[in-house]
Amino acid sequence: MSEAGPAGAWAVVIPGERYEAERLFHHDTLELTGLGGGVRPGPGDPVLVVRDEQPPSVVALGRVVAADGIQERDPDDPQSGPEEGAALAVTYTRQVFEAPVPADRLALDGPVTRIDPAVYHELAGRIGPAPDRRGWLVSLDIPIEAASPAEAVRLFWAYVQELGPRELPAFVAPVDDELAMQAFVLGVEANQDPEEED
Repeated sequence: MSEAGPAGAWAVVIPGERYEAERLFHHDTLELTGLGGGVRPGPGDPVLVVRDEQPPSVVALGRVVAADGIQERDPDDPQSGPEEGAALAVTYTRQVFEAPVPADRLALDGPVTRIDPAVYHELAGRIGPAPDRRGWLVSLDIPIEAASPAEAVRLFWAYVQELGPRELPAFVAPVDDELAMQAFVLGVEANQDPEEED
């Protein structure tokens, strides 16, 4: 099967709220819901995941998989794949939530749009390959008053669950350079020095 697949390529639009959830928490897949009947992507089809904004921007690349476990179309049977109305999911192959790629040329006509494979390849090429992975130290420090270490740990997890990434800063540094530590809130770098604030 070619990279574009027999049925072409697709753009899947995610609304702002879902984009924030995908950006803040790591997910391997994105479930496609509410597709209804009609023309829709099938297992193996390549997908641009597009943020719902004007102009649109590509935030990830992926491939469609069937939620029921059917991974690919049978090349000898074009009708193979999930049943009509079956849930589909996109397995991410590359995420660029921190550096979306503008996609002015995309003509979207709903939450899922078939696109020309040449447009897919152009935008996927602009995203490029994933950078090399490296080790990071990520920490979250919360001063907690408690009667015991076990209670302090319970309170810690309660605060993390209640406040989450929207309010708690996470501190990140390369494993080999702890002095380069940066604070992140809402998935972006945040200044935590009150003396440097305006």
